[in-house]
Amino acid sequence: MIGYSFMGAAHSQAWRVAPRFFDLPLAPEMTVVAGRTRSAVEAAAERLGWAEAETDWRRLLERPDVDLVDICTPGSTHAEIALAALAAGKHVLCEKPLANSVAEAEEMAAAAAVAARDGVLAMVGFTYRRVPALSFARQLVAEGRLGTIRHVRAQYLQDWIADEEAPLSWRLDREKAGSGALGDIGAHVVDLAQFITGERITGVSGLLETFVHERPVATEHAGLHGSAGSERGPVTVDDAAVFLARFSGGGIGTFEATRFAWGRKNAIRLEINGSAGSLAFDFEDMNVLHWFDAADEARLAGFRRIVVTEPEHPYAAAWWPPGHGLGYEHGFTHQAVDLVRSLAAGEQPRPSFADGLVVQRVLDAVERSAAADSIWTTVPTDTIQED
Repeated sequence: MIGYSFMGAAHSQAWRVAPRFFDLPLAPEMTVVAGRTRSAVEAAAERLGWAEAETDWRRLLERPDVDLVDICTPGSTHAEIALAALAAGKHVLCEKPLANSVAEAEEMAAAAAVAARDGVLAMVGFTYRRVPALSFARQLVAEGRLGTIRHVRAQYLQDWIADEEAPLSWRLDREKAGSGALGDIGAHVVDLAQFITGERITGVSGLLETFVHERPVATEHAGLHGSAGSERGPVTVDDAAVFLARFSGGGIGTFEATRFAWGRKNAIRLEINGSAGSLAFDFEDMNVLHWFDAADEARLAGFRRIVVTEPEHPYAAAWWPPGHGLGYEHGFTHQAVDLVRSLAAGEQPRPSFADGLVVQRVLDAVERSAAADSIWTTVPTDTIQED
């Protein structure tokens, strides 16, 4: 694994836990973790369960005892590491978004396609696909229970930088992160909307906004939220993104991603309306899916609250008795499980790098639309003089 901070900790827990709750055809061995600072990466290896620590990720690619490289670094490094790993014959798991640009994502997807011919496989980490309620939502749509998709409403709301004095981090630096709320969290709901509906986004009209243009510089090793120093620096990414979308099946969508929604800690909200029913989900109540069947008689009609913890639900059978909910970390475990099973079977794991490229192209289209004020009609602001 390369990188050991927030995502690295989540991935490490997944690799530790997956073979203990699921019957896997291969046994993951947490061989080595890489980071820039010797003392920090050694401490991380000890804490997270890795056998060895390394300060040069390139050395991992030379080791015959490394079969899979798990990339948990900022987006600016994804392409270089993933391309080198694939060329070295290593399977790759890469955190989302796949890259910082469409050009990088295209190169990565093309390299993954070539590597797959030799049995070297790659996957991008859109982990929320593995939330049982969202996997179940996909099943319901695939069964035709929603009918024709009419509307998709997708939001990802957080508040971790709503405080204007919250410090800078790499996530607010375009050179490292690629984009702000759009790529960091908006990418998730773009992927989920397409994953659940089984349809592609074919057009967008977007708006991006940066509310706070300068923040305190975070202290070294400050983590996701950081701690403030006295120096200030520029914010070079969007704080919020909203866009309209058209889907390949004829439906329309509204998307919102922001880290400025006070009181919303990790609110991934999806509502999908079809010709035969609706479903709704909020990650802050992640074990529940709300379902409406338009065929119900009027006097009994209403949203049904489904607690997605039954053995018949995706992934749930491996865990606790019904009603004993799962948490954020379980999606990463399910990701590890699905990846290991795909590698053992020699099958392309999903989402693939090609799937990651699909999302990257949507993000790019939103940015281009916002920059050009595409399909944006100005509302007149002339004042009407009244008597």
